[in-house]
Amino acid sequence: MTVPEINIWAVVLATLSTMVVGSLWYSPKVFGEYWMAKAAVNRDTTTSRGAWPIVVTVVVSFVTAWVLAGATAIAHDFYQGSFLGDAMITALLLWAGFTAARMITHDAFEARPAGLTAVNLAHELLTVLVMGLVIGLMGV
Repeated sequence: MTVPEINIWAVVLATLSTMVVGSLWYSPKVFGEYWMAKAAVNRDTTTSRGAWPIVVTVVVSFVTAWVLAGATAIAHDFYQGSFLGDAMITALLLWAGFTAARMITHDAFEARPAGLTAVNLAHELLTVLVMGLVIGLMGV
């Protein structure tokens, strides 16, 4: 069994990029106020949880970046295209097949507002595309 070569620095930077994207996306001036209202998130309750949500975000973002880097290496080996192009296509396909498909299903059963689903899906798409950009530019 061959394990794909992964650039750990690309994974680390891709992980950090999620913090930047999320901080901007969910800021009050962008989608933060809308998201809090539609998701019924209380600012005081969120603040009282401390750093735990950030720690969770960093850990799961690292896992996502690692998987994306590995999947990109496999796709690149198969398609033999540009590493950047393969990273972007892989990010898009993984988002569509896993993130978007699963989120839409869960939100439909939970009767979440379509606008909330759209905001969260767009955030996730931007997040994985930025990860793909970082991974694609840094290569293996």
